[in-house]
Amino acid sequence: MSPTTPGATDGRRGLLERMAEGPLLCAEGYVFELERRGYLQAGGFVPEVVLDHPEVLAQLHRDFLHAGSDVVEALTYYAHREKLRAVGQQHLLEPLNRQALAIAGEVAADSGALVAGNLSNSNVFEPDDQASGRLVRQMFDEQLGWAVDAGVDYVIAETFSYAQEALIALELIKRTPLPAVITLAVHRAPRTREGWPVDQACRRLADAGADVVGLNCARGPRTMLPLLAPVTAVVDVPVAALPVPYRTHDHQPSFQSLRDPDHDRLPADRPFPTALDPFTCTRYEIADFTRTARELGVAYLGLCCGAGPHHVRAMAEALGRTPPASRYSPDMSRHAFLGADRWARPADRRFSRDY
Repeated sequence: MSPTTPGATDGRRGLLERMAEGPLLCAEGYVFELERRGYLQAGGFVPEVVLDHPEVLAQLHRDFLHAGSDVVEALTYYAHREKLRAVGQQHLLEPLNRQALAIAGEVAADSGALVAGNLSNSNVFEPDDQASGRLVRQMFDEQLGWAVDAGVDYVIAETFSYAQEALIALELIKRTPLPAVITLAVHRAPRTREGWPVDQACRRLADAGADVVGLNCARGPRTMLPLLAPVTAVVDVPVAALPVPYRTHDHQPSFQSLRDPDHDRLPADRPFPTALDPFTCTRYEIADFTRTARELGVAYLGLCCGAGPHHVRAMAEALGRTPPASRYSPDMSRHAFLGADRWARPADRRFSRDY
């Protein structure tokens, strides 16, 4: 793709062309899955796996595509200057970003999927601190330069608690020819860190030129859903929803706020981020969320931290699709003990209630 032309110019449809034909499905949340597999350290969540084990990252990209994702998102989340400085790895900044973009591009080229660059929350932004704003601009600008060089189809700027930081990311993306997907992370309070209502924050982003606006991370399906209808009502661009796949609820609406009454010996006295297993949504809950979000008008769907390929497949199938992974979707009629008469042995059927 030429850096002076938005979208794909190699005969493929770009982001907006694809979304004009129907909802887009984007798998996110690589860092949790890579941590579970033993290739990334929880806490820092710096994606050194990009350089240490590129083959593992490439396979995870392929697994999500196999499950139905339309997008390969380059793993440059937390690959910005400030995060790498915090863990003493500043020297990895450019090689890590360029390698992540190259891996994503190679996997996408093999499949015809879109490839997305990525910007993320800086954790240094302060609304009243001009120096922090300058630092954020520098960090985002250099990552955007590498993304443009790599020929991505569009840029995802995500997980912003401050809508003003999201607006900085959007402003810089708008200086490139690339479409911008901008998503906010909403924590316990149903507003941004500045105190802006979620719908109004998304409206400001849409009015500033974002091609897609919405929410990602922090909240699970149950507590993200109530925030979506007000957003779809006030913006005239596609709305995104990418929750974490955890059973958040009204009293603990973010996955960071979840507490486990059955186990009180946890780091920092909370399940987040390494003991969330008991709260994980089933694939069927994720499918329910997908259908409800579509009914609300959400057009850009996906999942964030904690998602596995089986969750992505459930979303794809809820959208009426049959990705390659659907060949292996469950069919309990074939189960040796619980299956239909034609499959289960008579001796096993006699004991079916014992299982």
